[in-house]
Amino acid sequence: RSLLKKRQEMSRSGGIDWGFAELLAFGSVLMEGIPVRLAGQDSRRGTFTQRHAVLIDHDNGNEWTPLANLTDEQAHFWVYNSLLSEYAAMGFEYGYAVENKKALVLWEAQFGDFAQGAQSIIDEYIASSEQKWEQLSGVVLLLPHGYEGQGPDHSSARIERFLQLCAENNMTVAYPSNGASHFHLLRRHAHTENKRPLVIFTPKSMLRLKAAATDVEQFTSGRFEPIIPDTTVDASEVNRVVLVAGKFYWDLVAERSKRNDETTAIVRMEQLYPLDTDAVKDVLSAYPADAEIVWAQEEPENQGAYPFMALHLDPVLDGRTLRPVSRASSAAPATGLKKVHDYEQAEVIKRVFDK
Repeated sequence: RSLLKKRQEMSRSGGIDWGFAELLAFGSVLMEGIPVRLAGQDSRRGTFTQRHAVLIDHDNGNEWTPLANLTDEQAHFWVYNSLLSEYAAMGFEYGYAVENKKALVLWEAQFGDFAQGAQSIIDEYIASSEQKWEQLSGVVLLLPHGYEGQGPDHSSARIERFLQLCAENNMTVAYPSNGASHFHLLRRHAHTENKRPLVIFTPKSMLRLKAAATDVEQFTSGRFEPIIPDTTVDASEVNRVVLVAGKFYWDLVAERSKRNDETTAIVRMEQLYPLDTDAVKDVLSAYPADAEIVWAQEEPENQGAYPFMALHLDPVLDGRTLRPVSRASSAAPATGLKKVHDYEQAEVIKRVFDK
């Protein structure tokens, strides 16, 4: 009851979090006649108790699914807790999306790392089926990702692996920084006629981060923006432009505020592939030509988006060097020790702002 009251207040006063933003995306396309199907190991509640797509009456055990009861004319909404087999479950949803091209079909990992249990589905079908067989699938992968000190098997959805598979506009890979961006991305995908796979790196700690909450107006207007410029600083005074994706943006914004730094612009790369190089060039052109360009990420240097960006951003830098700031290259995605994680995270953030 308190959750529903909180969401009711969000819908009027703002402060909309990620989980509610996603439900708004689902509800809006359902009312526009587009079916939505979501499956995953804990998708009805949400692994991080963020979704609550199905409500259960603890007095009698009855279930109620709000998104299935919006209007008499709405499209169907299905949400399932699937079996603990990523290979089987992701493969089924891929095939469902092949056959039902109108529907918004999503498979969610408990943690993004678990998608590697379905790596053959990703390699053989999601990344290459269009090129091999001209077979289109609009399946969406929701992969929780982010470094919060939860260990090597609960941190990284392996952004680098997906980006290495990207070519010929075969799929879209995105790492939104707030719920409104996620909302518009899902709606754009739902309304795309010839859907290709969509991979979204979704948050864990950012699910309830107050700084990432969004206003109602960000849902009633606008669209998904692959790159979001920094409008909070005077562009003419900028001497450092930091390109960053996802949750790490908020860590850097907090550090910049702590330092009272007014000369660092922090630009959000919401869509990693296809990389809109024209948009990147336009954004960078607003800053002085001698401003330093930084790619910042939580992941080790040999992982995350940096290896891809190092190859593909060069044409838009006009001869400038892209300075990477990340954890040191590593065989494992993350440390298993919380104290080491905290030290590494603080060190990476500090190096972004070092001269």
